[in-house]
Amino acid sequence: MQSSLRNLLVAMVLAAAAIGVSAQSNNQAGMGTWKLNVAKSKYSPGPAPKSLTAKFEPAAKGVKATTEGIGADGKPTSSEYTTNYDGKDVPLVGSPVANVTSVRRIDANTTVRTDKKDGKVVQTLTRTVAKDGKSFTVSVKGTTAKGEPLDHSLVFEKM
Repeated sequence: MQSSLRNLLVAMVLAAAAIGVSAQSNNQAGMGTWKLNVAKSKYSPGPAPKSLTAKFEPAAKGVKATTEGIGADGKPTSSEYTTNYDGKDVPLVGSPVANVTSVRRIDANTTVRTDKKDGKVVQTLTRTVAKDGKSFTVSVKGTTAKGEPLDHSLVFEKM
């Protein structure tokens, strides 16, 4: 049960991860509310959460990312961070594996987020928004709160 909650929180953190486009861009791609498609997502280790919703809102020169969900164990989870895509560490609230995150833009649709716990990198999340703006994927590599290898592929669809 603790593993299920940990995986949901990791997924939430991942979802809030690397938003694909700048809040300053004209088309605002990647902003809005997104729902995890559990059937299309892959969790290693599992199990997957029962539900997960991610919301991205413009904030200053960046984005405010929040997630809410229900873990495989039926318990609610949430996470939050605000970043300017400048690669600087910002607080990450609600994550069981990290206490800060930093996000940098790779291109208009791709960002990389680096999560750290007490200064040590624990996960790297790559978020890619589809060209049609109707979905995004998050590839998560790293370790769980227990130090086990983690390799997730999450698929979100615009609500």
